[in-house]
Amino acid sequence: MEPSKDIARLLDLMAALRHPETGCPWDIEQSFETIKPYTIEEAYEVADAIERNDMDDLKDELGDLLFQVVFHAQMASEAGEFSFGDVVEAVMTKMIRRHPHVFARSDVSTPDAVKVQWDEIKAAEKRERTERRARRGITEDFKAGFLGSVQRSQPALTEALKLQERAAKVGFDWSEAEPILDKIEEEIAELREALKAGAPEKVKDELGDLIFALVNIGRHVKADPEQALRGTNTKFRHRFRYIETSLQADNVSLEEADLDQMEALWQEAKTVPHGRE
Repeated sequence: MEPSKDIARLLDLMAALRHPETGCPWDIEQSFETIKPYTIEEAYEVADAIERNDMDDLKDELGDLLFQVVFHAQMASEAGEFSFGDVVEAVMTKMIRRHPHVFARSDVSTPDAVKVQWDEIKAAEKRERTERRARRGITEDFKAGFLGSVQRSQPALTEALKLQERAAKVGFDWSEAEPILDKIEEEIAELREALKAGAPEKVKDELGDLIFALVNIGRHVKADPEQALRGTNTKFRHRFRYIETSLQADNVSLEEADLDQMEALWQEAKTVPHGRE
């Protein structure tokens, strides 16, 4: 098999990898659950390439993400559920239906009108989905209720933000940022109590409450918590790398250095361009 720009050849490649007799042993034993973490990881790598403005990496990472879609579709096809073609048809049907103003089925022309139309179409799709699930005997629906439109599969920080934004639409929200800071202090106090009590489950619960409150303050000051944390992660990388290279210059390994040495270099790192607050 040779590389090709034809999507059909990629589908053939996936089928070959999953062939029960001649395929790859690792690919053959995979399931939706075992592949799921890789799908999420590839989506993050696409986002990372975009943030770094690395078009070469973006091309590769989009390919990896596409391969994940093909992988899931192949397993679904083997189970007699749906094929890759069904996936393509489903998303095309959805996009054409949601953009009637583009495909000559509607005359709306303003962003506000498009938004109203979009919401109406999604509501109709939700009703149809409920009917399909009922026909398949699926009664439990995590998408039910006012918060049901918030995807559970998102990163926890993003899910928390979306839940708060959704609840705010019906007035369940703080009116200003200051009370949220009081709530954060309250959650910190409760976390301290849980730590003192030596109750692991309570600690986890209180830590979650604290993080949720921090997401809320970020939302109120219009600082997306996911992006804010990504920025801090990048800052931490730069500063820790400064520690590492500085120690290497003195022929000292990270393992040999003590905390005081590393802390002193951390403070130095704050003064260099990549380490500034």
